[in-house]
Amino acid sequence: MASIKDVAAEAGVSVATVSRVLNDHPSVSEDARTRVLAAVEALGYRPNAVARSLRTDQTRTLGLVISDVLNPYFTELARSVEEEARALGYSVIIGNADERPDLQDHHVRTLLDRRIDGLLVSPTDGGSPLILDAARAGTPMVFVDRWIPGVDVPVVRSDGRAAVRDLVAHLHGLGHRRLAIIAGPAATTTGSERVEAFRAAMAEYGLPLPDAYIGQGDFQAESGRRVTEGFLDLPEPPEVVFAADNLMALGALDAVRARGLRVPQDIALAAFDDIRWFVHTDPPITAIAQPTGELGRAAVRALVDRIEGRPPQSVTLPARLVVRRSCGEPVPQEPPAPEEFPASAEPSPAMNRSQT
Repeated sequence: MASIKDVAAEAGVSVATVSRVLNDHPSVSEDARTRVLAAVEALGYRPNAVARSLRTDQTRTLGLVISDVLNPYFTELARSVEEEARALGYSVIIGNADERPDLQDHHVRTLLDRRIDGLLVSPTDGGSPLILDAARAGTPMVFVDRWIPGVDVPVVRSDGRAAVRDLVAHLHGLGHRRLAIIAGPAATTTGSERVEAFRAAMAEYGLPLPDAYIGQGDFQAESGRRVTEGFLDLPEPPEVVFAADNLMALGALDAVRARGLRVPQDIALAAFDDIRWFVHTDPPITAIAQPTGELGRAAVRALVDRIEGRPPQSVTLPARLVVRRSCGEPVPQEPPAPEEFPASAEPSPAMNRSQT
C-alpha cells in the first residue's frame, strides 16, 4: 500500500506539500496540487482517516440514531442521510434504538466516544439526560423527524397537521362519521402531535371522538393489532381506523383480516407514513406521505453547516394526503387506450383536460 512519502516522491514535492493538498490548504500552488493529485490517483493512495482526525480533530463521520430500523420510513430516512453525507464527504454510523430510550442512549454514548463530528437523532422520548447534556456541551446535533421540546437544537421534520385535516375531510366526504385513531407514544413529539391534529380535525367537522376510539400504540405492528382488536370488540365499532404510523397500520390490517372482515367493505383503514408496500396491498392503502428523502438530506445539510461553522437552520416540510382505495373511495376509471384516438391526430387539449 502506498504511503504519503511515496506520493511525495512520485509528485516531486515534500511530504508537507502532500499533506497541505490533502487537507485543501490554500497556500499550495496549482501546479503542485495537480501533481500531487495525479500521484495520489496513480498510486491508489488512501489517507489514513484515523491519523488525519488526530491532526485536524475531525473524523469526517456523522452519527445517526434512528428509532426503528425495521420501520420502512426510517430505513428510507437513513438511506437519504447516508447518500447526502457521502456527497458532502462524510461517512455515517447508524444506531438502531428499536423505540427503546435505554438503547438510544447506548448508541449516543458509543458514537460520542468514537469522536464523531456531529449527531443526528430521532428521539424515542422527550427527556434523555444524555442527549440534553450533549446538546448543552455544544455537540453539533440535529433532531430529525422527532425532537425534544425546549432543547436548543435545529429540528428537521415534516408538519402533518394539514394532511391529517385533509384526511378527516376526505373521510367525512365519503360519509364516514365514526373515526378511530391508533396513537403513537405520547412521550414522542410525533405521537402527541398526530393525535392532537386528529382531535382538532374531528372537532372542526363536528365529529365525536370518544375515548374508546383513541387507542394507545407504540409505533410497532403488534400494538396496531392489539388496539384494532379492541376497536372491533366495541358495541359500536368505528367505521374507520387511522393508524398514526405504517407499522401500526399493518398490524391493524392483520387484525381485520383475522376476523374475516374486509377493507373497506366492513371497516376502512388509513395510515400516517406512506410506504411503497401500501400500493401493493389489496386494496391499496390511503395514507399520509412525508417527504422522507428530503428530510434526510436537509438534516445532513443542517448538521454539516453546524460542524463547519455556518448557522444551521431548522426545516419544516409539509406532509400530504395520498388517496387510494382503503376507505371506500370509488375505483378510478381506466383512461382510454391510446389506440382509441384517431391514428392520424394527437388527442386535443380538451380531451386531455377531460382525463385529468
